[in-house]
Amino acid sequence: MTRIRPIATISFVILALGLAWLLALPLWLEGGLANPLAGILIPVTMFTPALAVLIVMLVFRPVPKGERLRFLGMWPLRPAKRVVWMMVLGLFGPTVVIAASVAIAALCGWVQLDLVAFSGFAQQLEASTPAGIPVPPAIIVILSQLVAIPFAAATINAFLAFGEEIGWRGFLLPALRPLGTWPALLISGAIWGVWHSPMILLGYNFGRIDITGVLLMTAGCIAWGILLGWLRLRSASLWPAVFAHGAMNAAGGLIALLFAAGTTFDMALAGPLGVAGWIACAIVIVILVLAGQFRRQPELDGSIGRMLSQPRG
Repeated sequence: MTRIRPIATISFVILALGLAWLLALPLWLEGGLANPLAGILIPVTMFTPALAVLIVMLVFRPVPKGERLRFLGMWPLRPAKRVVWMMVLGLFGPTVVIAASVAIAALCGWVQLDLVAFSGFAQQLEASTPAGIPVPPAIIVILSQLVAIPFAAATINAFLAFGEEIGWRGFLLPALRPLGTWPALLISGAIWGVWHSPMILLGYNFGRIDITGVLLMTAGCIAWGILLGWLRLRSASLWPAVFAHGAMNAAGGLIALLFAAGTTFDMALAGPLGVAGWIACAIVIVILVLAGQFRRQPELDGSIGRMLSQPRG
């Protein structure tokens, strides 16, 4: 069993959080999310966990050189059947969970849907279309966006998500794994949520600029982190979690396509990282627990040393 020294794990967390704050500093100094640099700095920030992993690996050398890619779940992609099917699940599963969260939000009265005319989105589409240009039917635009979700999830979104996932599910989750499955999942998810603080406190995601926004994000990241962590542990590969994270980001705005005109909704309640999302994730987690899925934690084939092989907890 490869155990990561606490100094390496703690250093990774400090570096990841510190680098995120460093990149957000220009936004804090001037303009917040209205700063023109926000569109660049927000996606670049997603690579701070990857940079933290690189620094820790080079400075502390917590994993032998020949074992690093396997420890991080990057290589080899064997057994191919298991890894590929889990990647497919990661690519499409989050969209189903987010759709369920929209349904839960509607049932709870947190959002009013219009699944016939899609009036809320149609209204926004008309407002954003330049004068003199025909407004395309809302249903056509919505269908095109739904079709684009898996493609975006597997390409640009996966590329950006990799910057985070190699840190959270690639390094941190296995590093915490000797504590037990659930402590590792909960702690890594909480750290992932706190890492978002520099942008959340500027109003990103929830429009809240106080601690409540950070708490909402942390709870959402714990819920989703359990599912992404399950993909990582069940497949022994990083890539299913990368695609799932990409799909999660690609489908995150689904509710904005379906709400009724003249109504509003609070992402803290109705969004995929809000209460509706927590409930949807919790339902899936309970099903996985009852099916014993968290007890099945294989390794990638061909490992030199047995790392975290069938641990209990």
